[in-house]
Amino acid sequence: MSKIYCLMGKSCSGKDTIFRELMDDNSLNLKPIVLYTTRPKRENEIDGKEYFFIDESELNEYKEMDKIIEMREYDTIDGKWYYCTIDDGEIDLNKNDYLGIVTLEAYKSFRSNFGEDKIVPIYITLDDGIRLQRALKREMEQVTPNYNELCRRFIADNEDFSEEKLESSKIKERYCNYELQKCIDNIKKILPIAKNII
Repeated sequence: MSKIYCLMGKSCSGKDTIFRELMDDNSLNLKPIVLYTTRPKRENEIDGKEYFFIDESELNEYKEMDKIIEMREYDTIDGKWYYCTIDDGEIDLNKNDYLGIVTLEAYKSFRSNFGEDKIVPIYITLDDGIRLQRALKREMEQVTPNYNELCRRFIADNEDFSEEKLESSKIKERYCNYELQKCIDNIKKILPIAKNII
């Protein structure tokens, strides 16, 4: 039975790097779930790879067509940003296993939409101090750094991924990202094809 693997974690815990490494391993045969967002594209992001970048009018069209699987709204320093998964015909659990970077709320929506037996959580953890260093370095590389948004997001993560919320969502397994390759190897142990090749 095909599954959707939901990669989660606080900002700058290494989700994007882990996602790329897993997607680049052809032996896993995972298909990506690419989310849609109305937030501005960062330097080096490619439309259709990290996210599909849309505006609010396009988002409203998807809403009218009842194509939204799950959606989150964030009040940022620069206004409201939306992230969502859209039923664009790309997810077919009769054919493929999928990997996506999602929030805890999105993970719960996936379970409701596709069924708990088809959704597998992969929660990445890392020390807050290391995450903050990474976040600051990444923001400094932007053409127009937005330190206020960095701080807002960092603080919001502690609420979004509180122990109470993780427990109520039945997320018990943690994948520590202090050593990237070790973290990836541990994740591969739960993936269907990788079990026999590690």
